[in-house]
Amino acid sequence: MLTLLLIIVGLALLFDFINGFHDTANAIATSISTRALTPRVAVFYAAILNFVGAFLSSEVAKTVGGKVANPAEIENGVPILIAALLSAIIWNLVTWYFGIPSSSSHTLIGSLAGSVIAGAGTAALNWSGFREIILILVLSPIVAFGTGFIIMWIIRQLIIVGGNHSRSKLNRTFRFFQIISAGLLSISHGGNDAQKAMGIMVFALVTLGYQTTMDVPLWVKISAAIAMGLGTSIGGMRIIKTMSKKLIKIEPINGFASDLNSSIVIQVSTHMGMPLSTTHVISSSIIGTGSVMRFHDVKWATVTKMVMTWIITIPISMVVAFLLYKVVFLFF
Repeated sequence: MLTLLLIIVGLALLFDFINGFHDTANAIATSISTRALTPRVAVFYAAILNFVGAFLSSEVAKTVGGKVANPAEIENGVPILIAALLSAIIWNLVTWYFGIPSSSSHTLIGSLAGSVIAGAGTAALNWSGFREIILILVLSPIVAFGTGFIIMWIIRQLIIVGGNHSRSKLNRTFRFFQIISAGLLSISHGGNDAQKAMGIMVFALVTLGYQTTMDVPLWVKISAAIAMGLGTSIGGMRIIKTMSKKLIKIEPINGFASDLNSSIVIQVSTHMGMPLSTTHVISSSIIGTGSVMRFHDVKWATVTKMVMTWIITIPISMVVAFLLYKVVFLFF
């Protein structure tokens, strides 16, 4: 039993580590693009605050660990979790290699659903909980685009249109504000994303009989926070380049607006106990705020490619996890 738990915990922390460097771009791409922070400082800054953010809540972990399936009742829980984690890790590495800002949340939820169906049947999947999670995952980038557009429009009307400020002075001012907003975003990212690995570990603890509730033990929080922080410290320059250069030219003012808007959306979702894709939220915020500044300069070909990856991530992850379960089950 202990060996099985250690295998699952190890894979969950590996996923969390990869999530850290895969999603580093989420918090720091805009500040690197505008030179508010150097890449080295930005990555270290994000790593520390991702670590801090991981301790702020545990509601998302309870959702991930208990809303897709009931860990206390499910059959073949160990191979299900192993297959789900392997699938999520593979997809994260593939999309990182190609510099595509896909969602670690989408691939983890899709993988878990696929492996549950493979190992315990469709009846074991909590369809209402699964649909609720998917709804938030789908709606959050739409909301982020809309609120980002509104926030940027208000800032533009008040400061650029209604004010009398030189562009150089605005850039200096908002580069400073970006340092603050990037910090808020890093904390928000850690508070939502690190909890996904925590949820998987709690799922394993309940499945293997080590505990009966979905409460997150302190050692789970600490280990997930460390893995996320270490992963973030490595960086993820492939995706940072996509986020900072291949969507739209980011200026300090819309970089600040993007980070601020993303922080608000992520914090609201975390407070609700719902996992969302921080990647999707931040990408949509960048597109939304950028559209206010220079709609025609948005690189819609890159946006289309990115959205297509978002659409296919869950179904592909479900299929990969389903097939991996068949292989993993041979060893149990």
